[in-house]
This record gives sequence, structure tokens and C-alpha cells, in this order.
Amino acid sequence: MKKLFSEFKSDLPASIVVFFVAVPLCLGIALASGAPLFSGIIAGIIGGIIVGVASGSPLGVSGPAAGLAVIVLTAIGSLGSWPVFLMAVVIAGLIQLALGFAKAGFIAYFFPSSVIKGMLTGIGLLIILKQIPHAFGYDKDPEGDDAFFQSDGGTTFSGIENALNSITPGALLIAAISLAILILWDTVLTKKHKIFQLIQGPLVVVILGIVMYQLFQNGILNFHLDPDQVVNIPVPADITGFFSQFTIPDFSAITNFKVWEVGIVLAIVASLETLLCVEATDKLDPYKRITPTNRELKAQGLGNVISGMIGGLPITQVIVRSSANINFGGKTKLSAILHGVFLLISALFIASLLNMIPLASLAAILLMVGYKLAKPSLFIQMYKLGWEQFIPFVATVVGIIATDLLKGITIGMLFGIFYTLRHSYRNAYHMKSVVTAEEGHEVHHLVLAEEVSFFNKASVLNALDGIPDNSKVIIDCTQSKSIAHDVLELIKNFESNAKTKNITVEKINFIEPILL
Repeated sequence: MKKLFSEFKSDLPASIVVFFVAVPLCLGIALASGAPLFSGIIAGIIGGIIVGVASGSPLGVSGPAAGLAVIVLTAIGSLGSWPVFLMAVVIAGLIQLALGFAKAGFIAYFFPSSVIKGMLTGIGLLIILKQIPHAFGYDKDPEGDDAFFQSDGGTTFSGIENALNSITPGALLIAAISLAILILWDTVLTKKHKIFQLIQGPLVVVILGIVMYQLFQNGILNFHLDPDQVVNIPVPADITGFFSQFTIPDFSAITNFKVWEVGIVLAIVASLETLLCVEATDKLDPYKRITPTNRELKAQGLGNVISGMIGGLPITQVIVRSSANINFGGKTKLSAILHGVFLLISALFIASLLNMIPLASLAAILLMVGYKLAKPSLFIQMYKLGWEQFIPFVATVVGIIATDLLKGITIGMLFGIFYTLRHSYRNAYHMKSVVTAEEGHEVHHLVLAEEVSFFNKASVLNALDGIPDNSKVIIDCTQSKSIAHDVLELIKNFESNAKTKNITVEKINFIEPILL
């Protein structure tokens, strides 16, 4: 317990920032999912407290994820009711627990670094593009929507265009002042005095936003904000009203095949998103700590079981909240836990106060988070690493902006696999220089690599096809620890055919394949 509070002075202010970022995202994702608004808050609470305690991630923050919104929206419609869908969430959690115990977390290590960095940069740019409309007071698309084709019928870019054509002066004023404060806080004030490190700029921005909203409402300043331009948490009348917002799953639906189908899909997608975010968060961690992925799957599974049992959305680890946690000074998982505690307290006691926070204030905070994820210098660094790193990186960035998170990652992975295969193709063998034998024939020495997979088949075939007639080839397998059967078969077939070209084949440490 003492260790948990060892960085309390850093974790507390970071947790407050994550809390303010999480509130509109929880509500926005619930809205985009076609679920009760309070289900997003439940998922945020469980993601913070339960998953935060169970997880081994020092800086990861869990909660409802935008990447699951479309799946949830479709599933609720196909299953027919919210309680039946909750049963699918419970099943998804149980599957994730099983994956954790089966040690399936190793999948996280198969994502190339270039794709993970592209994911972080793409999300940073996406945050900026998605928050520009909110900063201008155009709030038709809910917070947390990360898809190019938005739930309001437009796209990411049409949303910006619409925002520029329908600016709300009050929202723009709040966003501009808030952004100026955050930049000043980050670049000047935190270097002047320790008090500015303890009191984070986002907290000042939120308080300023509430004050300005009250001045607008009371007519002291000649501006106005509509109800959809501020946070909108359900406000319970009393403790009974609070607990009435919880929903128990329909356990009779456990025999429904469609429920299991949805549960499996949720488990797979939520696990992939979590593992991707774990990799990304570990890269952002200033201390470069490594999160145990199998434990993370178990923690997420536990969180989804509990979230489903009480009426919450499915949970994953999420990069927006995790990066906000890192950028604003979080050092241990206490910050994630505290943000969940603050969500619970706010839903119980101060929902009406939170409903005075302008979305423009939160947009300014997220714009800063987005910029820190997508600094222009990163593009230069990746370019200097060469095309094999730069192309998958850019493909991931463009893919995330043009589609959504998972599709963008898939696009980046395809480019990464292409370069991996290309690299493997080029390094299947080493051809030593040609010498002249006593008989006057050319001798070609083909030294196979340590690992020769079926991906190298075309490369080896091209090398053998290039051996001229009336020559000799030495196929040296001395360095090879593993040669795919396809390649062994190819070499054997070449040897049989070489006689027709008067090519002499000598093999060293060759393992004869079993030919059918």
C-alpha cells in the first residue's frame, strides 16, 4: 500500500486531468454506441478502479473505447435489448480471462515499432482534427468518435468545415483562452515554480470554463452556450436514483448463440485494442517499464465481467486517457485508480457541477494531448530511419485518420509485413563470388541463411535459375538451423532438372526432404 502512494504528489494532479478528459469521452462513446449514457460512466469507474487495481500497467488507463462503439451499436440492435447485450459483455470478459490464463498476451510483441509509433501519431492527429469542431462550438459529433465517417452523417473534414461555418463565439473564446493558458503553463510557468507542477494547467482551464459559463448564463458577458455545448452527466435525485441507473444482464440469454457470437467478437477486438495500447503506452513511459500482457488480459477480463454485471459498456485500455496521464505527470497506476474514484464521486455528488464544464475547455486540453502525440519532429526521426520504418509509420497514420483505429493499424501492419517479407526475400542466401575450376567450369557457391522459410522460396528459386548451363553450384546449408520443406523440395527438384543443363550440384549438410 505504501508503494502505491509513493508518487502521490505526481499521480493526484495527473488523475484529475485524466478524470476531466474521461468524463466527456465516457458519455460520448455511450451516445455513439446507442447505449444509456450512464453505462459509459459505469465503464469508466470500473476501468479506473477495478482494472486499475488488477492491472500491471503503471500508466495505462482503461474505460469505454471508441473502437467498440460500432460493434456495440450493431449488437444492441441485433440482440434486441440492452440487458441481453450485457450478457455478451460478461461472456467477453470471461473469454479474456481465459486468454490471460492461456498466456495469449504474447500477441502484443508481434506489432512492429513503426506501426505502434504510427498509431500514436495517428491518434494524436485524429484528436486534433476531432477537437477542432468542439473548440469552435460545433458539437454535433459526440466526443470519443474516432471514425472518419461520423455518426452525424459527415466526415472528419466536413465536421471541421461545418464548424468554421457555424462558429459559437463563446465557445471559441473559452477554447482560445484555455489553449493559451495550457501553452503558457507547459512552456513557462512549470519551469518557474513547483506550485505550477502540482496544480496542473487543465484544472485551471476547467475552473475558468465553469466560471465563464456562469458569466454567460447570467448575462454578465454577452455570449451564450447551448446545452449540447457543455458536459451532460445524468443527475440522480438521490442515492436510490443513482442505483436505479444500474442494469443487471439477462442471464437467460446465455443459451442464445448470437450472444456468444457477440461476446467472442467483443473479446477479440477489446483484447487487440488493449494489447496495442499496452505497447503504445509502454513506449511513452519515461521509465520504459514493461507491462505484463497476460496479467493485463486478466485485468481487462475481470473489468468486463463486472462492467457487464452492473450495466456498463465493454472496457479496453485506451490511449487517449493513457497518454493524458503520461503527459500530465502520472507515474504509477494510482493515477488511473484515482480517476475512477473521482468518476464515482462525481456521479454520486457533483454531477450538476460537472454539467457546467464547456466542451470547448476540454477540447483545448485534448488539443494539447494530440499535439504531444503527433509532434512534427517524429516524422523527421522516422524518415531518417529509412523507408522500411517510415512507410509503415505513414501508412498507419493515414489509415487511422481515413478510416478508424483498427483499420489503420491493419493497413500499417500490411505494409510492415510487406517490408518484412521483402527483407526476408533478400536475405535468404549469400552468393559467393564466381571462381574458375580446373575443368574450366564456373563454380557458384550458394550459402543459405540461418533461417530459411517458405517466404524465401522465390528468392532461392531466382538464385538457382540464374545459374548458367555447363557450370557447378555448391549449395551450402552449414549455417542453416531451419530450412522450410518447400525450399528443400525446391532444391531437390532443381538438382533433378540440373542434369538437362549440364549443371553439377554439390550439397553440403543438406537434409533430404521426404517427397510424396
